[in-house]
Amino acid sequence: MQDHIRYDILAQEALRGVIRKVLTEVAATGSLPGEHHFFITFLTNAPGVRISAYLREKYTEQMTIVIQHQFWDLKVTDSYFEIGLSFSDKPEKLHIPFAAIRGFYDPSVNFELEFDTMMADNEDVVPSEIAEYVPAEEETVEADEAFSASEEKKPAEEVEATDDTDTAGKDEDKSGADVVSLDAFRKKN
Repeated sequence: MQDHIRYDILAQEALRGVIRKVLTEVAATGSLPGEHHFFITFLTNAPGVRISAYLREKYTEQMTIVIQHQFWDLKVTDSYFEIGLSFSDKPEKLHIPFAAIRGFYDPSVNFELEFDTMMADNEDVVPSEIAEYVPAEEETVEADEAFSASEEKKPAEEVEATDDTDTAGKDEDKSGADVVSLDAFRKKN
């Protein structure tokens, strides 16, 4: 039987609404509550993604940003969010449609969402093939929170190597993670 309602798409949109709501609250207060911080993985070549040529060249398929200590100009709409982050002492503004998000993880409470997304340049890729893609360690980026031209900061690579909440700790934190995947709701043939 064919699903004419497309529950899979409706469920993904509802789960993206969780991210939209959380980011909207962070934008309103200007900071993250408690120990919360977010790893957001998105497809860099998805329609509507706007990042610098430098980042697009370095992260050709997808990248993970960490919103924790330093960010600025967080703007959230129904279909995308924009955020200012610093990469290797260089300020960048990212424009990320919610449809381009591949994953969301808050290690402070061990909460994770994964999404099926289509590659912008290959409409024939099935979601299960994308779900199997795991970013290489160098594709995970530690992002700074509030860039200040007068403030001296370490490059992102150095922060990753020394910060206790860096991406190396992400895998350890995820051992008991509650992962919400749409495959659990799909009808098996």
